[in-house]
Amino acid sequence: MAGQQFQYDDSGNTFFYFLTSFVGLIVIPATYYLWPRDQNAEQLRLKSLRRVHGRCLWYRLRLMKSQQSIVPTLKKAALLFGWLVFLLLAYKVSKLDREYQEYNPYEVLSLDPGASLSEIKKQYRVLSLKYHPDKGGDEATFMRIAKAYAALTNEQSRQNWEMYGNPDGPGATSFALYCYNLCFSYCGDQILINTTQLFMHFMCKTPNMNMKRLIMVLTAALEFDPRNNKEATIRPTDNVEVPQLIRELGNINVKKKEPPFYYPYSLKARVLVLAHLARMDVSEELEEDQRFVVKKTPALLQEMINVGCQLIFMANSRGFSAPRLVTIENCMKLTQMIVQGLKESKSPLLQLPHFEEEHLRYCISKKYKVRTLQDLVSLKDSDRRNMLRFLGEEKYDEVMAVLASFPHITMDIKLQVLDDEDSSNITAGSIVTVTVTLNRKRMFNGSKNHVHVFFFCVSDMKQGDTSKAKPKVWQNKNKGAKKTAKSKKKKLTKKKATPAPAKNKQANGTVAGNVTTVATKEEDDDGSDKGSESDEGEANKDSPSERDEDSDKQSDTEVDEMAGDDEEEWEALQQSIQRRERALLETKSKVTHPVYSLYFPEEKQEWWWLYIADRREHTLVSMPSHVCTLKDTEEVELKFSAPSKTGNYQYSVILRSDSYLGLDQIKPLKVCMFVSHCQWPIALLQAERRLSIITIKHNMWAKH
Repeated sequence: MAGQQFQYDDSGNTFFYFLTSFVGLIVIPATYYLWPRDQNAEQLRLKSLRRVHGRCLWYRLRLMKSQQSIVPTLKKAALLFGWLVFLLLAYKVSKLDREYQEYNPYEVLSLDPGASLSEIKKQYRVLSLKYHPDKGGDEATFMRIAKAYAALTNEQSRQNWEMYGNPDGPGATSFALYCYNLCFSYCGDQILINTTQLFMHFMCKTPNMNMKRLIMVLTAALEFDPRNNKEATIRPTDNVEVPQLIRELGNINVKKKEPPFYYPYSLKARVLVLAHLARMDVSEELEEDQRFVVKKTPALLQEMINVGCQLIFMANSRGFSAPRLVTIENCMKLTQMIVQGLKESKSPLLQLPHFEEEHLRYCISKKYKVRTLQDLVSLKDSDRRNMLRFLGEEKYDEVMAVLASFPHITMDIKLQVLDDEDSSNITAGSIVTVTVTLNRKRMFNGSKNHVHVFFFCVSDMKQGDTSKAKPKVWQNKNKGAKKTAKSKKKKLTKKKATPAPAKNKQANGTVAGNVTTVATKEEDDDGSDKGSESDEGEANKDSPSERDEDSDKQSDTEVDEMAGDDEEEWEALQQSIQRRERALLETKSKVTHPVYSLYFPEEKQEWWWLYIADRREHTLVSMPSHVCTLKDTEEVELKFSAPSKTGNYQYSVILRSDSYLGLDQIKPLKVCMFVSHCQWPIALLQAERRLSIITIKHNMWAKH
């Protein structure tokens, strides 16, 4: 703006400062993220994973790539060249003559601020005759005078000077912003916007999406279309090989004329995904395309989950049809299936090496009844070795090593309302925080034979959570009989215990007092009206002042206990706030544990989904949290809005793996809703109304 002092560079040296900063912004982060790892360290890491992951496809591909690839050398050369340019520019900048002058057009023309237009023109004529190059003047000085005159007389130049401090406009600033946006706007592995819109359209169109429909929508993503992604290819041989795979796979809805499902790119991607799930062999050219498609699917399925969850919570406020819980969970199941290369109906034991379909009959026999990984771990060593007798000693050791690498997760759940005075009571409409502590251990310890805990498999659960069964009538009768038997025993012990105080009265009064106290407690438990005369006498001896003192002491202890509880709650609240602040500031690595996957083409890390759902109503209660940093222990907070009506609600905390089949867990979560203080008058009015209606109906019934 006019009146402010700006620096104007006539020599153009500012460009070198900008260029040096720009090259530094590129070279420094690129070196940190793109500098190749030490090849020896990578070889040592692969060597340490060989015993467990040696048969995995990604491991074999990584081993071949590290031996043959020249990409690390090219990366190093490019980064070194960038640093060379950066250092040369820095040296150039250090030698520049940085002589800046404050640019003020009135000072250049030797005028007072606010001079009139006639005075400006007159002064310009005088200075032009003096400094014009044709008159023998200095050219640089004359250019400054001409720009100052233009800044004060030309409307556009005057606006540029008032806005940017420069008659020529923003100059290098706009150029820098343009280059910055050009270089950094497209970083990261992002999903195409058109693909996200396609997922949103079909999720609204088909809220209950089964697995077959889900695969069709997934493979319609524009990442597989060569027109939108140069990595995707359509080969001339696809006209022969793809129809052949379709005949081998069977019914895959080829005749469904719904765009874009019948487009060539979508049909090819669908066939390749189904062939991957069936573990079918394909040609070398199709195998390359299949690897590309399979590598893309986990990110696309995560995008589908995000879109589905957003639609669910938008539908609650706007009232349109949203995806159901089964659609979100099918996306999670399909991710597991893609990573392991297995169909949904197949046994999870096929994730292990050397296991084939014909070997499952040994496992599911009546003698062993092994259907899951947990059943296999729970067997005795001798029984397990006998069941897996079709494996040699080396293969058996490999299976045990792989099984030991599988994860076992324990969940510790804590329910509270952080912003309320009483964090344990949940009132209608409050924001409930469920803190879940996840601990990862190895499923199987090679030296000892046990499973840490029983796994709740979500796929095996019925609709709704199982609550505690009510006691049967015959159980109540037995309990009553047991109570009478216990009361008889207590009466017998009383009769035996009464002479004891008389014998020991003179010897030890304390013993007599203790026996009397026990007898009194037993009489209270039996519900009898008779009491001990000695107890009544001792009770009557207490004076009113002693009773007041006892009551005061009791009230003081209660106040101290309440204060201690408040302090503990306050400390717990402060600790949770500090943990959240540290979690926001701390950037954890997403490298957790490599997944054992025989048919996935690249290294995959163990990640998990954690969410709360109402399985009776088939609804999602909280947004799924994608836990990508669980290495040993991780604390995750799930938040949801409590229902508006009071009562007991049965929810489920569900943990799903994005890599393994059969390791999903579910834990019940019971939420008891109370009426808040501000809602008590409304609740009382409703209760009075119900009572009056019942009274009126009763009176009418009595008259009739």
